[in-house]
Amino acid sequence: MEKILDIVEAIAHEKGLKPEKVIEALKTAFTQTAKRVINQKFAFDAVVNNQTKTIDVIQIITVVADDDKRLQDEEVAPAYISITEAKEYDDQVEIDDQLQIPHDLEEYGRTAASQLHREIEYHIQRLVEDEIFNKYKSKIGSLVTGRVTRVDPQNATYIEIDEIRAVLPMKSRIKGEIFKVGDHLKAVVRRVDMNKENGIQIELSRTSPKFLEELLALEVPEIADGTVIVEKSARIPGERAKIALFSTHPQVDAVGATVGVKGVRINAVSQELIGENIDCIEYTTIPELFISRIMSPAIISAVEIVRDENGEAQKAIITLPSDQKSKAIGKNGINIRLASMLSGLNIELVENDSKNSQNGEAAEPKEQKDSVDALKALFS
Repeated sequence: MEKILDIVEAIAHEKGLKPEKVIEALKTAFTQTAKRVINQKFAFDAVVNNQTKTIDVIQIITVVADDDKRLQDEEVAPAYISITEAKEYDDQVEIDDQLQIPHDLEEYGRTAASQLHREIEYHIQRLVEDEIFNKYKSKIGSLVTGRVTRVDPQNATYIEIDEIRAVLPMKSRIKGEIFKVGDHLKAVVRRVDMNKENGIQIELSRTSPKFLEELLALEVPEIADGTVIVEKSARIPGERAKIALFSTHPQVDAVGATVGVKGVRINAVSQELIGENIDCIEYTTIPELFISRIMSPAIISAVEIVRDENGEAQKAIITLPSDQKSKAIGKNGINIRLASMLSGLNIELVENDSKNSQNGEAAEPKEQKDSVDALKALFS
């Protein structure tokens, strides 16, 4: 147990820990060992002795009044001493002073040495787990890359990421994806938990909209450096996605930068997502204009935002020609679902079957024509 401080740097370097945290873990190991081999009811402290490069164990006894109730409590009494009894050792002592009694664990033989070894291993391992937990907790929503080590009968995929193993559940895989041992894959950290039974558990996802955003940041330098911001994103994994973008620089086209020359950037992301189609939309704070854009490829005539009594938008009523309705809905309702997810509003479609007078039918009312012209001017 001598010169234990000499191994602090070695432990810190090997485990990737800070030396000061390793010292705290060792101090805890020493105090816990003292409790186990000396007396559980004693109050111990561990003090670093820089001269001898050891950690000294000290029993702390607090001086209290003769009639203090804690002296009668069997559970805590060993940590206290009456003022009368304390003065037998030191006539200068006062109430609330602390007497310190040194203990040398080496005097307790192999039992103490064995117990100390176990305590050090336990507390260093806990420290390592805490560091890893905090590291990956801060990475929730971030992209990680790892190698597949196992696929269980439920098709959960286990991935080795640096110093830990994470799991990609079947529900978080893109439809049609099949992985085998040895494959390398990308995913985002979805959830990080830790408990005594299973230790650290990290769950990954490839279906989260955040995964799309992280892939875009890899492929598009303007997104990575903050010139282009992904304001919102929505996905139906493996089928289609919509992303709302805006530029923080007047000379940078957010959509053009994201798509890339001949679509090279967006196609690289789509390939990683098993051919998922990605619609890039220029974001605007004008809700009517934003909704008209996210309904693409449908061409709409008008947008009305329905708000509650507090002024919060609840629903968007979209008026459009009947021949645009199928485009607005999309295959299996994908387009309107994504638009609703991206806008955060329920969307109601209303067909407008009005024809102009050139077709021999009633002309469009002037008031309606004026409102449509105004809306077009707003969107242009």
